[in-house]
Amino acid sequence: MGNDNSREAESTPEVAEFRMISGCQDSQTSADVSNVNEFELPDPAGRAGGACTSALLKVLYHDEKTPEDTYSFVEVLKMMRDDLSEGEYTQVPQLTSSTIIDLNEPFDLVPEKSTGTRRAVLVGINYVGMNGELSGCHNDVYNIKKYIMDVHGFEEENIVMLVDDGECEMPTRENMMNAYKWLVESSEAGDAVFTHFSGKSESVCFD
Repeated sequence: MGNDNSREAESTPEVAEFRMISGCQDSQTSADVSNVNEFELPDPAGRAGGACTSALLKVLYHDEKTPEDTYSFVEVLKMMRDDLSEGEYTQVPQLTSSTIIDLNEPFDLVPEKSTGTRRAVLVGINYVGMNGELSGCHNDVYNIKKYIMDVHGFEEENIVMLVDDGECEMPTRENMMNAYKWLVESSEAGDAVFTHFSGKSESVCFD
């Protein structure tokens, strides 16, 4: 009986806390920035970048430095929206959470209780050589990578980069699914997981 209970406890999955910042409302499209220098960001992979990523990094990693003040979730979102509005971008970044959170709490990419290994999957797709080719997604992932390593202690060996730039592994469906599978299978209670996607998307309705 004790062994059965032990096996049942071992098979019970950990309940993870999930938070997502998306670039716009469901009815909107997230725009590209023709020059990330508008947001005072570096341009390691060309001049362009995603508007949402650029606004987020301007708030949290301006001039590759963290802010002196501590911002709440509300303040980060408001500053992102203000920066986008100043650039005449109409999109409105959104915050989604799997649990109820106090939006006045300090914003942190990695919760204090996550003291284990930090892993990330970063996907940037410019759709090189295709109709509707984008230009800012490579910059997004390289700038985000530098931010999470410099500020949040993510290590190179625990970051998977999927970018169609000829340097990284290609962001095919199979490679993306394998990367997410690696995140799930490798992570344990107390670990932190970060994912970033920059590319095109579709709205899907579920009944």
